[in-house]
Amino acid sequence: MTSEPAQPSSTPPSSTQPSSTQPSSAPTPFADRADDRDNAPQYVLPLVVRIERTDPPGHTDALETAARAVLNFLSDERVTAPEGAWAAAVAAWEDARIRKVVRRARGAEWRKASELPGLTTTGKTAEVRVFPPIPLDGWPKELAKLQVSGTELTDDAPLAPADPDTPVLWLNPDVEMSTGKSMAQVGHAAQLAWWALAAPARAAWKADGFPLAVRPSDAAAWASLTASGLPFVRDAGFTEIAPGSCTVVADHPALRR
Repeated sequence: MTSEPAQPSSTPPSSTQPSSTQPSSAPTPFADRADDRDNAPQYVLPLVVRIERTDPPGHTDALETAARAVLNFLSDERVTAPEGAWAAAVAAWEDARIRKVVRRARGAEWRKASELPGLTTTGKTAEVRVFPPIPLDGWPKELAKLQVSGTELTDDAPLAPADPDTPVLWLNPDVEMSTGKSMAQVGHAAQLAWWALAAPARAAWKADGFPLAVRPSDAAAWASLTASGLPFVRDAGFTEIAPGSCTVVADHPALRR
């Protein structure tokens, strides 16, 4: 699924602090307004989820694996090192709109996609591969032919409550999204949390393997979450949902006030 929120101007991500007090009035790094970033060359971050016909992953595990995959990618030396192989592409992507596209693959499609430069993250049942940003019209043929639709997944059992000491990406209970769209949204939220954290907290999170949970928020708690000062995602509304919809709040213990 395509997800096309906005991104802060060219401030380096290491020093960017999301502005996220009230979703109805305050700008956020993923605000849906048009600005000069739309005139910059547009890049997209491709994510591919493995969905085999006979053994598909669980919905929530796919979301959590996608969020960790984005974090693994952003913290990889090929991105963070000044001369890293993916650093220039990521810088170009972060200087325009932060777009993520989730596609699905199985069998030979997955094997061919896995041969391209990228980083695969494995969850309990899910596998998600993140590829370096590419121009909107510059998709490799191995990825261009993959389907965006067909990412509707389910959970086989009720979800356990999230550990209070674990970072949680809270989903808006009033916004319905496909699994693919939700994967892109929690990827955005994980990225916002990563940008907002101080260096020691980033290092600790990475050293622990990026533990996190994705859960639907309780309807009564959603308003408090969006007003808490925690980073949140406001979608541009290009696919599935209305422009300006607040979709995910990133609740990391180090960001609580």
